[in-house]
Amino acid sequence: MGKAVLITGARAAAALDMAREFTTAGWDVHLADSVPVRMARWSSVPATHHLYPAPRQKGTAFQACIKRLVDVHRINLIVPTCEEVFHLAAPALAQSVGDRLFAPNAAMLARLHDKLQFAQAAAQWGLNSPESHAIDCAEDLERFAANSRDWVFKPRMSRFGEQALVAPHSRALDVVNPKGWMAQKCVRGEEVCVHAVAHSGEMVACSSYSSRWRLDGGASFAFEPLDDARHEQLREVANTLVELGVLHGQFGCDVIFDESGTPNLLECNPRATSGVHLLAGDGQLARSIGSGEPAPELPPENCYLGPAMVVFGLPQAIANGRLREWRETWEKGRDVLSRSDDRKPILGALIDAGSFALTGLKHGISTNAATTYDIEWNGEEFA
Repeated sequence: MGKAVLITGARAAAALDMAREFTTAGWDVHLADSVPVRMARWSSVPATHHLYPAPRQKGTAFQACIKRLVDVHRINLIVPTCEEVFHLAAPALAQSVGDRLFAPNAAMLARLHDKLQFAQAAAQWGLNSPESHAIDCAEDLERFAANSRDWVFKPRMSRFGEQALVAPHSRALDVVNPKGWMAQKCVRGEEVCVHAVAHSGEMVACSSYSSRWRLDGGASFAFEPLDDARHEQLREVANTLVELGVLHGQFGCDVIFDESGTPNLLECNPRATSGVHLLAGDGQLARSIGSGEPAPELPPENCYLGPAMVVFGLPQAIANGRLREWRETWEKGRDVLSRSDDRKPILGALIDAGSFALTGLKHGISTNAATTYDIEWNGEEFA
């Protein structure tokens, strides 16, 4: 039997791609999540599936379950894909998990996840990041009211961009809770993403992409690789982050190329992102994550989340007169969920989406918010 990997956050499309990668590379694959996920479970990937308690609501039970899984199944490597990464890095798990966890330590995770701390770190490391300020009281917010159109306002611990106010009218600031927010100078240009895999301060894989197909909150569901010149710029940015932050694990960054062509770092997600799909193929991503083997620079192909392209993209295309563009995206790209010998994940993904929608209705939150309801971390102290 080969080495065993535990991929957590099986709800993510990235988890399915990584399961395929580790299987190809000869690993014994275990997939786990705190909710039943049919997308991964119905896949033909030969994996063992586990269900653990909700990390956010049942932290102690979650920690006990992870310790048991690591011990019973002799797990060599834990690869988080979603925000359960913060709970896996909790001090109470440090001794049991140790260096099996493919992620930065808790302090660095917090620094990367907190949008203000990340902007400050990026500036400290000599990278371009928009001017950013903390908003922790009404007086802090009032300072920006007169020129609110020049700023972006968002919670420091947030996701999907759902609460972000981009260049709002001053009256829109009434919805801002003046604590735990930030104001960031608004930069005009093209928003793109970069994803990197790092081993103890050395970058071993990198992808970059843009997207013309997004949900209202900003999450992309189609991914187009950047041209060589811009990819190289972002590769240098990511490499600087890895080296100066001595990063270990995966992370993705949202970036804006301004009118001068300069990349500006906006925020960081210290976990798997959609950039994983551009790195997957023939087990190379698994070898980069598992043993630090540098990934060759091969031309990535366009890809997308098939169900989202149909459920969200097609209505957008019809409403905005973009049917030809939608058809070209569909025909020229590949669906990351479906393969010729593995079609069932598409159906599973649709059912999973319905389950998250029901969770959202139950708790009075959006479907996007429901996807992280049981795993998200907003700076709370761990038990």
